[in-house]
This record gives sequence, C-alpha cells and structure tokens, in this order.
Amino acid sequence: MGDRKNKLEARVEVCPVETTLDVIGGKWKAIILFHLIDGPKRFSEFRRLYPGLTQFMLTLQLRELERDGMIHREVYKQVPPKVEYSLTEFGMTLTPIILDMKKWGITYKNRVDDIRQQAAVQEKGDKEDQ
Repeated sequence: MGDRKNKLEARVEVCPVETTLDVIGGKWKAIILFHLIDGPKRFSEFRRLYPGLTQFMLTLQLRELERDGMIHREVYKQVPPKVEYSLTEFGMTLTPIILDMKKWGITYKNRVDDIRQQAAVQEKGDKEDQ
C-alpha cells in the first residue's frame, strides 16, 4: 500500500476516488470506520467482532487510519493499560460515505440473493424437464 501512495504523491493529477480508496481501501479499514461511527472502541472489541482479523492486520489498519488522520488513539494511564480508538472530526466526514456503502451492500446482497434463488428455481425446472 505504501508503494501505491508514493506513486500517488508523485503524480500531478490524481483521481479523487483513488485518493478516497487509498484512505478507506483494504479489507478492514471501512469496517473499522463503520464500527467507530457508534463511538469509541477498544482493540479487543474489534477482535471479538471479527475473529478472523489478526492482531497484526488490525494493528496495521489502525495505525494507517491514525496516520491518515481518520482516527484518534487514546491511551489511558491505568493498570492494565486501556487504549480506545475513535473517529477524529475529519474521520467523521466519512460517515455518510460509509453509511451509503452499508446501504448499497444491503441492496446488493438482497439482489444477488434474489438472482441466485431465481437461478436455482430455473435450474430445478430445467432438470425436471429433462
């Protein structure tokens, strides 16, 4: 990802969509941002929400989002240590985009489910005709 960002910075004219995808792209960043819309989350909360998300990948994604100014990392001086992640004011500007992605995802999933169901019915009918 860093190599792509370096190439992006070297170009004079950059597509704004490409810039947006560089910030929220990747398998986990938009999902992390989506869950932070509801409020601060701890590292362990993300791990519980997505057991398939490795500690290494979660750390990497959180660091990149923090570096890009999308999230804030708050370290509380207590024992055991407590760290919370939240959206920055600038990160909150992504909320409408993330919520539109959620809405589109629901629509897409429903449409694909309908298409697959119709295909299964059609396939069953074709087999009965043989």
